[in-house]
Amino acid sequence: MIDLDAIRTLADIPAAQARVQASAIAIKFGDKETSFQQLNVASNRVGNALLASGVTAGDRISVLTKNHDSWYPLFFGCALARACLAPINNRLAAAEVAYILDDAAPKLLFVGEDFFELVLDAVADLAHPPRLIALYGSHPKFEDFDQWLGGAPDHGLAGPELTDDVLQLYTSGTTGRPKGVVLTHFTYRRFMEMAVNVDGFAYDQGQTVMIVMPLFHVAGTNVGFAGLAQGCRLVLIKDFAASDALDMMKNEQVAHAFLAPVMIQMMLAQPQAQVGTFPALRTIAYGASPIAEDVLRRARGVFGCKFVQFYGMTESAGSGAYLAPSAHDLPGKLTSCGKGWPGVDMAILDAQGRELGDGEIGEIAIRGDIVMKEYWKRPDATRETLDGGWLHTGDVGYRDSDGFYFVHDRIKDMIVSGAENIYPAEVESAIMGCPGVADVAVIGVPDVKWGEAVKALIVPEAGQNVDPDDVLAWTKAKIAGYKVPKSVEFIPELPRNPSGKVLRRELRAPYWEGQERAIG
Repeated sequence: MIDLDAIRTLADIPAAQARVQASAIAIKFGDKETSFQQLNVASNRVGNALLASGVTAGDRISVLTKNHDSWYPLFFGCALARACLAPINNRLAAAEVAYILDDAAPKLLFVGEDFFELVLDAVADLAHPPRLIALYGSHPKFEDFDQWLGGAPDHGLAGPELTDDVLQLYTSGTTGRPKGVVLTHFTYRRFMEMAVNVDGFAYDQGQTVMIVMPLFHVAGTNVGFAGLAQGCRLVLIKDFAASDALDMMKNEQVAHAFLAPVMIQMMLAQPQAQVGTFPALRTIAYGASPIAEDVLRRARGVFGCKFVQFYGMTESAGSGAYLAPSAHDLPGKLTSCGKGWPGVDMAILDAQGRELGDGEIGEIAIRGDIVMKEYWKRPDATRETLDGGWLHTGDVGYRDSDGFYFVHDRIKDMIVSGAENIYPAEVESAIMGCPGVADVAVIGVPDVKWGEAVKALIVPEAGQNVDPDDVLAWTKAKIAGYKVPKSVEFIPELPRNPSGKVLRRELRAPYWEGQERAIG
């Protein structure tokens, strides 16, 4: 449980835990262990150093790094100094990094050694480049972190107001330029209040929580915040590798983890993924992209713990709906994303913003205190997304008579073939489980007769030769004939963003080149 009297904002976490368990380990990264007291001292020093660097309330500070233990005192130090941390996706190209730096306009940019040259390329043409500091590693054109920190004192700071911006996470930009999602301390205060009542975020003090999702993604940040606020030990993976994650689960006695479905799928393919190997596991939370029903069933058997699905988005601070462990065993609910968090309203809306009834298909919308403040410097996009008091998710779905929500797909990914709407996620789920299929993405391609035709792009299992006719026969047995792919193509891998979402735009591009319009 979180002591909400002691932890009013995220900035209070290190000091609150240091008062009750100073020597307990807060973070383990490789062979390095950091106690709560050490985390508190380091966070205070960063906060004081930021103030000495001229940082004032509301200033943006950016960080570009792989997962690293130094991220946490940087984040908490920013919060204590009333600054807002704006992490940058570490998979972006230099031009994309430059765009975000120009947009966020951070006073300082902290960089891990893996990205020194990338950042130098990114800032080369900026009119107002940030001050560059090497978070770890060294480079002659970057200030050394310890030198920047200097003799900064470790005394506490007054800390933030609830209305202060605390985190600015950039959307993945799969449909255009990324937007900065502004989240406040009040947003996360409400997140902490709700999280302790939600399976998958309610932990026991001293348990171990594994962080493998990137710390520029809301799933990576939230699991860490919830874990530290409840006095847990975080074990942090710098680069995800399925075999390493399985070894860490076993060797570090991991109790809780959040995994993207593609991570689960990769882990199941490893020889270490054996029933009975992970007795300490209590929950695996999954989300950020759809999961195939077959993959989920196999994972539940191998890991032997409770599974919790989360449905949300950066704009809702990662919260929204969740499928509780008990609901995974209810007939017909395994493909649902569950019911709304306590304190969160959800609805299905039509194109005019009117609420629809059970079973009617429309756009899923979320309302509550966990919704973002705004898109940074994007008033028009903010008004469009937060229209009518609802956060418009861009996802198509419906609610059943038991109050469970089901996601069909992104509105932009829907395939219109003839007069029928076809949702790729449904077709993909039907294909997964077919012998020899390791991964699949479904897109719409131009068709003279139907406008669009369903096409399956399949990654075969290593060493397997899959017959397209077998795939189609397998799929026809599971879904209506008009949804079955008209063609199948085999490719070596699917392009994905860091949260595991398939980049359908990249897959569609070759087929729609030269067309007058590109549906979906």
